[in-house]
Amino acid sequence: MSQRVVTAILLLPILIASIWIEKLLLVFLVFACAAMGFGLMEFWSLAQKCDLEPDRLTGSIFAGLIFAAFVFDRPQLLPALVSALVCIALVRALLRGAPFDRMIGRVGATLLGVLYVALLGGFLVGVRRGFEPLLGAKLLSFFLLVIMGADTAAYYAGRAFGKHKLAPAISPGKTWEGAVAGMIASLAAALIAHHWFFAELRPGVGLVLAAVMNVVGVVGDLTESALKRGAGAKDAASILPGHGGFLDRLDSLLFNAPLLYFFGKAYFGA
Repeated sequence: MSQRVVTAILLLPILIASIWIEKLLLVFLVFACAAMGFGLMEFWSLAQKCDLEPDRLTGSIFAGLIFAAFVFDRPQLLPALVSALVCIALVRALLRGAPFDRMIGRVGATLLGVLYVALLGGFLVGVRRGFEPLLGAKLLSFFLLVIMGADTAAYYAGRAFGKHKLAPAISPGKTWEGAVAGMIASLAAALIAHHWFFAELRPGVGLVLAAVMNVVGVVGDLTESALKRGAGAKDAASILPGHGGFLDRLDSLLFNAPLLYFFGKAYFGA
């Protein structure tokens, strides 16, 4: 059995239980905090390999504040937090002094890390905290079933049948055959979710949502691959056996997290 499968078997049951059992909310928040915290550190490590020096202190403080805004269901605070982050990161870079020709790169690496990992990823916490508990659990379960089903199908189908490269300049391992398998799996997962636990989500709507999530997930995956390629790294880290780093597992989730949150708000009027 591959390390990839073993890691999933060990972690997934705990994650799923923390989504469905309200008393395990703290476990879910610890999972989310750890994933985003490690993911943010991995992003900044990639930035350093590009000779950029992010302001880890400022970025970490505001990442924590953004996470807290989602935990306490206060999304209205996000614009103020992001605005303050931009201003303080710029002032901190100014106070740190020369060389000023690296100021844009330093501030950019700080801001992008927080916005990419903490803000986008925080919307998953927003789904857990900003919806009625049962609806939030169903949305997150649909999300994980579609994304992980697509990722798994794309990975194994690509290895077994992949011949036509999807984006060889960015990620040589990804193929069109894998992408098609991932799309089929995501659509199948949406139908399974409807009949298994999410009857409130009409099949047609679920299929469209799953298809959009699949495409957005592929774009997110390729974006993270481009970031790693720019830093000359194969994986963001090696903390998860068979999966690389937390950022490698978050790639297709991050772009989809706000999509799920705003879909839920619009469709269910929550």
